[in-house]
Amino acid sequence: MRLILFGTGPFAVPAYTSLIENHEVVAMVTRPIADSGKRRKTAANPTRDLAVERELTIFDPPSCNDPDFVQKLNSLSADLFVVCDYGQILSRDCLAAASLGGINLHGSLLPKYRGAAPIQWCVYNGDTVSGVTVIHMTPRLDGGPCIVKKELAIGDSETSEQLEPRLSQLGVAAVNQAIELLASWDGESVIGEIQDKSKVTKAPRLKKADGAIDFTRSAKQIFDQVRAFQPWPGSFTSWTPPGKSPLRLIVQSVSLVSGADFPDATVAEVTPGQVAFCDKSHLWIQTSEGLISIDQIQPAGKRTMPIADFLRGYQPQSGDRLG
Repeated sequence: MRLILFGTGPFAVPAYTSLIENHEVVAMVTRPIADSGKRRKTAANPTRDLAVERELTIFDPPSCNDPDFVQKLNSLSADLFVVCDYGQILSRDCLAAASLGGINLHGSLLPKYRGAAPIQWCVYNGDTVSGVTVIHMTPRLDGGPCIVKKELAIGDSETSEQLEPRLSQLGVAAVNQAIELLASWDGESVIGEIQDKSKVTKAPRLKKADGAIDFTRSAKQIFDQVRAFQPWPGSFTSWTPPGKSPLRLIVQSVSLVSGADFPDATVAEVTPGQVAFCDKSHLWIQTSEGLISIDQIQPAGKRTMPIADFLRGYQPQSGDRLG
């Protein structure tokens, strides 16, 4: 099949590598090169890197919906557009430039987690199953009928950073299966499963503020947040040592405290956000439901360290408050 690929981020790379090897890929459409502003390095674009490696024609219009660019797409006579991790919404006119329209590989089981950060919000909410969906595209964001869905179990302590490449690999078979279905489609009959609007949930783009830890949530919810927001925006709180300014703390790793974990010492009667127990190797924080153990932490301006190193150097006490 004659394809044009649209993508920017790493999630698309495994599927697109397979398509390049098995189909006629006319071009790669990606985001323009932009200076990140840090040491004059440009922002990462793994999909562009793949296109350069495979010597594909690359287009990087500021808007893929610009009339002149849509005219260019029309001239390429593609059968299908394949979109994944691109960052722009294709208009009706743009989609019409391919005879079969477009498909989009999305990192969730739609209609759950429509939006820019489906994997992170899935882990944040404590889901035990995720997956990928290939939709037949409409101008509405992630709103088209689902052609192919594939599920994947999430590990109990798996982070979103660990889950993303597994889902990305799952997308290879999903995209290829969707293209096979479209190759035999008559262009008129209903294809795929219409999304149930009542089951739609949102997965908005992450903001730095999303990483603030709210200790009035449960220990399990905080545990899920920490593994969801790695590596960005991270999960963070603050602590004010006696007589000093507040210290920002990036919480890198936590675990749940069970009854079997309790040492002989008595856990203090405290409210959410307070240190319930600490010794040379434990820092347990009270939540609205249960205790959370901070296992790895990064004080502002310092390296990430095991909690024992932090306790030795900073010496928080039971009853101290975080947040």
